Amino acid sequence: MFLTISTTGTPERPATDLGFLLHKHPDKAQAFSTSYGRAHVLYPEADDQRCTAALLLEVDAVALVRRGKGKGRGGAPDAALAQYVNDRPYAASSLLAVALSAVFSSAMRGVCHARPELPAQPRPLRIEVPALPARGGPELVRRLFEPLGWTVTADAVPLDAEFPEWGDSRYVRLELESTRLTVAEALRHLYVLLPVLDDAKHYWVAPDEVDKLLRAGEGWLPEHPEQQLITRRYLSRRWSLTREAMERLELVRLAESDDTEVEDIDNAVAAETESEEKPTPLAVQRREAILTALRAAGAARVLDLGCGQGQLVQALLKDPAFTEIVGVDVSVRALTIASRRLKLDRMGERTASRVKLFQGSLAYTDKRLKGYDAAVLSEVIEHLDLPRLPALEYAVFGAARPRTVLVTTPNVEYNVRWESLPAGHVRHGDHRFEWTREEFRAWASSVAERHGYDVEFTPVGPDDPEVGPPTQMAVFELSTAVTKPEKEAKAA
Repeated sequence: MFLTISTTGTPERPATDLGFLLHKHPDKAQAFSTSYGRAHVLYPEADDQRCTAALLLEVDAVALVRRGKGKGRGGAPDAALAQYVNDRPYAASSLLAVALSAVFSSAMRGVCHARPELPAQPRPLRIEVPALPARGGPELVRRLFEPLGWTVTADAVPLDAEFPEWGDSRYVRLELESTRLTVAEALRHLYVLLPVLDDAKHYWVAPDEVDKLLRAGEGWLPEHPEQQLITRRYLSRRWSLTREAMERLELVRLAESDDTEVEDIDNAVAAETESEEKPTPLAVQRREAILTALRAAGAARVLDLGCGQGQLVQALLKDPAFTEIVGVDVSVRALTIASRRLKLDRMGERTASRVKLFQGSLAYTDKRLKGYDAAVLSEVIEHLDLPRLPALEYAVFGAARPRTVLVTTPNVEYNVRWESLPAGHVRHGDHRFEWTREEFRAWASSVAERHGYDVEFTPVGPDDPEVGPPTQMAVFELSTAVTKPEKEAKAA
């Protein structure tokens, strides 16, 4: 993946000033590590009349597969083997844009401490990109760059020069020339428009991409005739983010037309009201729902199975109605962190007598878990492989048999509402599965029937009319009407 930036000069304004602007000395070849490979900066030519800086990005294909995990075109979704066979190491894309930002960050901001007068000076510039993927062809390339003051040469690359009848590929050889732009402006144009033309970022687009777009687009994007296309593609067609970006760009345009500040226009709501109401984190809503269900069940002696770092145990300790609280986890490290969180070594004797932490696996029966009023499995079952669920089921419902069991787990249908969650991905890298509401209800109902429990279902978090709540909770209560065959089965 290759890009060159060239400029010409005179003895009074030598072309080698480009080295000051890019913060890279023309006499050196430098290398920089990036997330997906190694970037090299070198100068094929450097004298007073002409200077060329080249950026060569060597993509680590293995890192691309491991880090990409199928996102974007890191492998592309448009071919079965695209995760392994793709154009990422060769064609300019979001990978090159990220490398530009990392290697020339000061130049993009227009900062040059050694020669502070240089960044604001327009220079004769020539930029060459040998292989640029362009969804929209040479015509779209011209529509994007020409309004910014570039003279554009975009030649389509044939699929095979020996077989012209096959037509052109989606790649172009790009040459840009201008005499009235600064180096900082040129870099910001490339940073935004390279991934726009490729139309397939190698990473998941999160809300902070809106800020990146507006920073790089300052001074040119609000008035660009293709503003909507640029915004939509840069944000990978995330409609909520695109809408936010377009609204903010319109505020910028209005502010510029009125020669005022954005804050003076966007002042309908006082600044202090912005922090009046903050959404309650889902983890807090989940703990509150669990505490409410435990109080309703009249539980005093509670097991937190898979207690993790002890957040729920800590919340239970604050309520004196819970007289005995036991946290169990298979991870010694998690129990150590929980102990520190609870300050067990400094806890008063009376409080310390109410809490115990011990290591245990829910895949095996454990006599220490018997005799408790309630057990909580909060965000636990999805961390087990499905074939191991029956073992957990028997250990909790068959052997320990608390009067009340609470089970919470993610509702996979709600995942489409998480803007920062890649499509098709689970919420946590360790989740072995995530169930729909129907799947969770089917599992919980069958467990209740096998072990003599009644079960009810409670939403946790906002209950979306289309996809349900983000967390689903099942409340199991030991049935008072157990048939004789069931008693015999339990005895057996």
